[in-house]
Amino acid sequence: MKKQVQSLITVNEIFYSIQGESSRMGLPTVFIRLTGCPLRCSYCDTEYAFKGGERLSIPQILTAVAAYQPTYITVTGGEPLAQKNCLSLLTALCDENYQISLETSGALEIQEVDVRVKIVMDLKTPSSHEVDKNLWENLKFLKPTDEIKYVISDQIDYEWAKSTIHTHQLTQRVSNLLFSPCFDQLPAQQLAEWILADRLPVRMQLQLHKFIWTESRGR
Repeated sequence: MKKQVQSLITVNEIFYSIQGESSRMGLPTVFIRLTGCPLRCSYCDTEYAFKGGERLSIPQILTAVAAYQPTYITVTGGEPLAQKNCLSLLTALCDENYQISLETSGALEIQEVDVRVKIVMDLKTPSSHEVDKNLWENLKFLKPTDEIKYVISDQIDYEWAKSTIHTHQLTQRVSNLLFSPCFDQLPAQQLAEWILADRLPVRMQLQLHKFIWTESRGR
């Protein structure tokens, strides 16, 4: 009789914090940060998640999460979908009746993500130096409850984001289009003024956790 092999996932960290982004900003949330990412964005603030971490089974992860008695869980990275067992983890978390969100770059296929998961997909802007990695086919798999995020570093990024919203009719695809000024690169007031001047139907957000805690790891 063959011994059943458990699916293992490399986890960089699991922590309880305040959600700093998306429409769930401000809500107490458990974060499961998976190790690894195929991209190298210029503005990445989680480079420590490119390597390291601990190999855990899905039951071990569920046990660690349950200790916090959360309502909301975010699976993030790195790029969580770079690990094939991420899909099974997402389904297992949904089966436990948590409200799950997935933070993904949009560079990897999302069509097999459990439909109960809120996808927050980060379309890479020109300043990321990874704009060519955007997998535009992903757009047709987004649900109305999902969200698209743009990190805006300058006016070129802003104009590019505006163009993609129009070209791909993104206001009709998802519930929220999130514009986030790149921390320490674009003044928040400048981005706000562009949005107001253009009457753009987007939600501007700041990275709340960076205003609460100066140390980003584990927050």
